Amino acid sequence: MITTVTLNAAIDKTYYIPGFGSNALYRADETLATAGGKGINVARVIHALGEEVTATGFVAGYNGMAIVDMLRQEGIQADFLSVSGESRLCLNIIDPVGGSQTELLEAGPVITPEAIEAMKAKIEELASRSSHVVFSGSMPKGCDTDLYANLIQIARSQGAIPILDTSGDALIAGIQSKPYLIKPNEHEVTKLTDGSADNEDEIVRAVQQLMQDGISNVIISLGERGALAGCDGRLYGVSIPRVEAVNAVGSGDSMVAGLVVADHRGCSPEERLKLGAACGTANALMPSAGMVKLSDVESLLRDIQVTCFS
Repeated sequence: MITTVTLNAAIDKTYYIPGFGSNALYRADETLATAGGKGINVARVIHALGEEVTATGFVAGYNGMAIVDMLRQEGIQADFLSVSGESRLCLNIIDPVGGSQTELLEAGPVITPEAIEAMKAKIEELASRSSHVVFSGSMPKGCDTDLYANLIQIARSQGAIPILDTSGDALIAGIQSKPYLIKPNEHEVTKLTDGSADNEDEIVRAVQQLMQDGISNVIISLGERGALAGCDGRLYGVSIPRVEAVNAVGSGDSMVAGLVVADHRGCSPEERLKLGAACGTANALMPSAGMVKLSDVESLLRDIQVTCFS
């Protein structure tokens, strides 16, 4: 089993509004609503790839009950802790004419120290039955920036492989516990090593330094340019085919899902990177975040190239 952790779960709502702008009234002719948050997106793609997955984290209020119900309707095991307050809504407004995407993200509930201790116990229990534990996304109010670092240590103590996909201070603190895999963007990775993202050489040096510091896999998504990756001490470049993207939100989460599933299956670094890139690209072809079609993934796998540089 694989466990995904979404500390700030959400209901993701996507509106399609041609010509969207400010200071105007719009009626959305098409709306999609799904259980969301980065870890939930990861769980959904892992489930689509045919692997057993349990999604956990915090939920609150009526939105929280809806999140759990949506996941169960999709056939995804949900084992969340309920807290006071209300889980957030995350709105994504897509203008298919202008090609823009506008995101509005609520803050979510405030987490108490008692709930944090309960989450630590939950991670300990789930990690004991999991090959991998994936920690994704922002932390809600009330959580210290070193919470991911603590949870990574708990997961590892139970024999699970910890994955971290977050940003900002939570990422800076989290890497102190040496997660097995991180997926910062090109600007974040150089900040972790006090470097600059002005050129690819700086990014490469940052990836190499992080691997030397004990993080085995450092994956840098470069959008349409593919990805740069450090895996088990070697550097790789990933090129992806051009596609007509429908909605790019969740592509990074889908990439993480593919990487984790491939690692769970014992695949080589090249195969892991191919499946990760295929899932990330396949997500961009779907209207909602964290969704892929297996037929798209299989088709894209044939056109993704992975090159080892060192």
